[in-house]
Amino acid sequence: MLAYALRRLLLMPLTLLGIMLINFVIAQMAPGGPVEQMIARIEGQAASTTQRISGAGAGEVQAPRGQSGAYRGAQGLDPKFIAEIEKQFGFDKPAHERFIGMVGNYLRFDFGKSFYRDVSVIDLILEKMPVSVSLGLWSTLIIYLVSIPLGIAKARRDGNSFDIATSWAVIIGYAVPGFLFAILLIVVFAGGRYLDWFPLRGLTSVDFDQLGAWGKVTDYLWHLTLPVTALVIGGFAGLVMLTKNSFLEEIGKQYVVTARAKGLSENQVLYRHVFRNAMLLVIAGFPSALVGILFAGSILIEIIFSLDGIGLLGFEAVTNRDYPVMFGTLYMFSLLGLVLNLISDLTYHYVDPRIDFSSRPV
Repeated sequence: MLAYALRRLLLMPLTLLGIMLINFVIAQMAPGGPVEQMIARIEGQAASTTQRISGAGAGEVQAPRGQSGAYRGAQGLDPKFIAEIEKQFGFDKPAHERFIGMVGNYLRFDFGKSFYRDVSVIDLILEKMPVSVSLGLWSTLIIYLVSIPLGIAKARRDGNSFDIATSWAVIIGYAVPGFLFAILLIVVFAGGRYLDWFPLRGLTSVDFDQLGAWGKVTDYLWHLTLPVTALVIGGFAGLVMLTKNSFLEEIGKQYVVTARAKGLSENQVLYRHVFRNAMLLVIAGFPSALVGILFAGSILIEIIFSLDGIGLLGFEAVTNRDYPVMFGTLYMFSLLGLVLNLISDLTYHYVDPRIDFSSRPV
């Protein structure tokens, strides 16, 4: 198993290179890059200035002038000025040189600075990380603590009234996305229309630094309650059904019949024999569930509750074509996903030593 883990670790740089290359090529082909966006902003400001000048009257306001002495707001930008913008964003070099330079910097975890903020990308990621980590870890923990016992209970009571009643909650969780639950929670519990029990935005209160240790803990949990609840409600259904179906499949196998015939109690059969085999699929889904909630599923939740996390940062970077932030967050997400997948395989082997990945190709 150690050899398999080493092979996976050695393969990670090549996988990261492929991910970055594909996304870099797509970004180059996508219209509306940072240079085009900056030119459009400047031309828009120039057009707005022209309208104000013409509205004020020729004798009241003097139009701004360029190097040639003539106002250029409605005539387009000077090619030299456009070349300066391209140099500022690093687009004065060929695409392959920019990619090679980016990869070399990323190997040293140097992601550069944001195009639109005078802050390094790594500082932005570290600044936003606590919000997304809080949402992701708490949501994933609660989803697993709720879904696994509920899935086991549904498997043990398959077809009876408890299974049917809880299936309605699962169906609602499947049918209604988490962001709609977030809006409903705001309307009901955050002063939207009925109750005003929880804060509407932010992860902490304004006076958080003045609170004591216990006050900080309660304030933090108070702010997390609604967004985490929205993520849990929107994410628990799939894991419940996965757990139930996994246990049902194992319960019907011959070794369970044999264990019962030996006189073992139902709990002994379930937790000593069935649990280890049935939990393999659940364990396999943990990395993707964590990454999904941490970086993808929480984007809308962060927007709705005004939580400035990594999901929102990545979304804004794509929208604004802020390439350093976009590729920096992509690199970190991809690296984390690869590491978590390796941890998942190692956990597979730990739960059931009979599973050995060392004999299969990576």
